[in-house]
Amino acid sequence: MSYYQYHLFFCTNQREPGEMCCNNHNAQAMRDYCKEKVKSMGEAIPGKVRVNSAGCLDRCDKGPVIVVYPEAVWYTYVDQEDIDEIVESHLAQGKIVERLLIDNQ
Repeated sequence: MSYYQYHLFFCTNQREPGEMCCNNHNAQAMRDYCKEKVKSMGEAIPGKVRVNSAGCLDRCDKGPVIVVYPEAVWYTYVDQEDIDEIVESHLAQGKIVERLLIDNQ
């Protein structure tokens, strides 16, 4: 069994001006928001959860992106409500948020 029930990686990469990247969509702020949301939910989420920043995940065309392990589920998001849905559905209830999925190709 893994030490963490879920491990989230937020791409927070910043590319050169004019190039598409996740950090152009406030990725660092959304990662910080997610970390606080997970912390505030406490025991409503079974097991330990780690929320990390990641360098480029090479999915900028789908971005901004989060990948959730151990399932390797890839999400995109627009706002805090999307982050809330990922945390409350996927992490707390184990239900994938289909509308925010991006393909694994």
